[in-house]
Amino acid sequence: MPVQTKPAPAVKAKKPTRAPFEFGGETIAAGTRATVDLPISMLSDHTPISLTAHIIHGRRPGPTIFVSAAIHGDEIIGVEIIRRLLRAPALKRMRGTLICVPIVNVFGFITHNRYLPDRRDLNRTFPGSEHGALASQLSYLFAKEIIAKCDWGIDLHSASNHRTNLPQIRISPSKPETEELAVAFGAPVILRSRLRDGSLRKAAKEKGVDVLLYEAGEALRIDEFPVRVGVKGILRVMNQLGMVSGRSTANSKIPSAFSKSSYWVRAPEAGILHSLAKAGAAVKADEVIGIVSDPLGEKEFEIKANAPGIIIGRANLPVVNEGDAVFHIAEFASAPRAEGRIERIEDELTEDPLFDEDEII
Repeated sequence: MPVQTKPAPAVKAKKPTRAPFEFGGETIAAGTRATVDLPISMLSDHTPISLTAHIIHGRRPGPTIFVSAAIHGDEIIGVEIIRRLLRAPALKRMRGTLICVPIVNVFGFITHNRYLPDRRDLNRTFPGSEHGALASQLSYLFAKEIIAKCDWGIDLHSASNHRTNLPQIRISPSKPETEELAVAFGAPVILRSRLRDGSLRKAAKEKGVDVLLYEAGEALRIDEFPVRVGVKGILRVMNQLGMVSGRSTANSKIPSAFSKSSYWVRAPEAGILHSLAKAGAAVKADEVIGIVSDPLGEKEFEIKANAPGIIIGRANLPVVNEGDAVFHIAEFASAPRAEGRIERIEDELTEDPLFDEDEII
């Protein structure tokens, strides 16, 4: 009788290992993360300055996106958003590749200044030049090493000094999916915004990379609500792109308010500004939203809204000159409905279990 033999156990074929990610001369293996310094220049005392990026290269394939902050050195709220993002548990099982650059304008960040040492605005120098001015060299480095490697980008900003912005996403999409990503982000307001010459967004778009611009809070301040919107929004975008999953990254059930236009209201006279409406408030046409008075209290000038909308930005400094921009108003078909959405989004994020004490500190 022939000997009975058992069939050999089936051997599962190993899944091919994802190729490593090459960045700044470093090799980052799939399933790992690394911090890479890209040399920029030196301070006048010979201290080296680098553009620091933290890369998470997922085990499984997916899109490559960048998240950047502090292109203006005093806009530090984005630095905190990225710090919290990098601690998010959802990133442990991430697909694709995430490049985080918390401080793009290192020079301005060190000096608490919006600009570079030569007073240039970095966000007006893209795509830059390898041998140009310092700002031009920095934007060239960012465009070459980061934008060129990505499919999408999220750029984090705040209002300029002495102003504050309601959390908002600004887009100028060239891809149909861009608007879907803006909706997934879940900021209170989505605003169509034209591209400015020399901006990161325009340089990226010319390379086929659409960028969501997040505006929130004020310069040199970290405000909790805008930070929460930013962290949650980035995770929702990554969820929409199939990079992360889970309840903490699911889209909000409260839709953003979508505006196609906005306008600035300016101070009619110089003096002391008394704001009567906060960011996020709905206003009517011809509604008095502020008063400018002279220091002696002898004269008062009303500031009125030109059209109904939501205040998405306002001045914080009470001292104003004639012509200063004091209120930024986004127009909506129904401003009261938009105001209600904003309040519900704030309540939702305040109660979000993602942001407990251990997650923040």
